[in-house]
Amino acid sequence: MATLRLEEGALFARISEILSESFEVDSGAIHPGAHLVDDLDLDSIDAIDLAVKLEEETGLEVSEKEIRKIAIVQDVVDLVLARLGAS
Repeated sequence: MATLRLEEGALFARISEILSESFEVDSGAIHPGAHLVDDLDLDSIDAIDLAVKLEEETGLEVSEKEIRKIAIVQDVVDLVLARLGAS
């Protein structure tokens, strides 16, 4: 269980870096419950760009259906963890 938490923490940190660097999101605004649209001002094009960045980072393809289900930062973390666990 501690390993999962470590992986989740590292993944959250990397996703935070991506959001901050690629989308110029204030790192102080990024937390697991931050809403990508309402809190971080991302739009649908940004969501696609985020999916591409995740694919580059992990090698996993993220479907349009999966992208539509993402609302908060924790959803991104959970998606990647689930996909990495299933692969």
